[in-house]
Amino acid sequence: MNTDNEVLVRVQDLVMHFPIYRGVIRRQVGAVRAVDGVSLEIRKGETLGLVGESGCGKTTVGRTILQLYKPTSGHVYYKDTDLTKLRSEPMRMMRKDLQMIFQDPYASLNPRMTVRDIIGDPMLAFGEASGKQIDERVRELLNLVRLDPDFANRYPHEFSGGQRQRIGVARALAMNPSFIVCDEPISALDVSIQAQVVNLLEDLQRDLGLTYLFIAHDLSMVRHISDRVAVMYLGVVVELSDRNDIYDNPLHPYTKALLSAIPVPDPVYYETRQRIILEGDVPSPANPPSGCRFRTRCPIADERCALERPEFREVTPGHFVACIKVEPQTNTKEVID
Repeated sequence: MNTDNEVLVRVQDLVMHFPIYRGVIRRQVGAVRAVDGVSLEIRKGETLGLVGESGCGKTTVGRTILQLYKPTSGHVYYKDTDLTKLRSEPMRMMRKDLQMIFQDPYASLNPRMTVRDIIGDPMLAFGEASGKQIDERVRELLNLVRLDPDFANRYPHEFSGGQRQRIGVARALAMNPSFIVCDEPISALDVSIQAQVVNLLEDLQRDLGLTYLFIAHDLSMVRHISDRVAVMYLGVVVELSDRNDIYDNPLHPYTKALLSAIPVPDPVYYETRQRIILEGDVPSPANPPSGCRFRTRCPIADERCALERPEFREVTPGHFVACIKVEPQTNTKEVID
């Protein structure tokens, strides 16, 4: 991780609501609160891991940062530029620096295009290269992601899932971006291939100075690749800290429950550790609970949790939590009342 602490991307009070329409005249009757007030800072050269259950809003955060979705409210700053204020053409030119690796390598590649056309399309769209220049750059990128440059004239159906994801990585690198949203890039791959793709991303980050927002379900993999980790639940970030701190000393009850579910290759420890089982289902984002979003499943919730929306605050240096049960203190061994 870059040690200069320069903030490359800053997300401030980001809200993304999707309207719900009903009736013949399509009248709005509500909204799905996919993202409901997220604030993050991503430093230059680091990897920020974003974890949480399915449907908590992780992918929506990534897509809204890149302005693939126009946010309902809030701000997204890239360096000193507020992306939410840009019109279509300035935002299009900004996409040279902001790219995305999609989750499904089978759906994100056009089956009618060759690898050369898939990777070369961004260069053609921005007028950065043409003809033989694209051919040379495509071969260079295929080498960079550890694929045979002679594969350039093949079609996506001729590749395995891991190879397709490498093609997606090469496409994301075509315009030399500085920030990449990795939207669960390994979840659709075999376990044996996941480590190869993660190692590739780490090598590219080191060699090219990239900054990642790494969205994932696999908590053990997030700890391996991330410098800091943010935990989301039902549209809000409930905890954020350094990767070692958040794994060794989780403060939020939801984070503790997630970490207790990680398989441990130690039968003695596995049998003796405390397993936290969350009861009930995740509430609908169209009708979230009052107060704390997690209170309906939280083992330590009380009446206050239904009345107060917890402030996302720093309780120890660099460790942020949204829970009224957690108090700022120097000794973090006991933080839950």
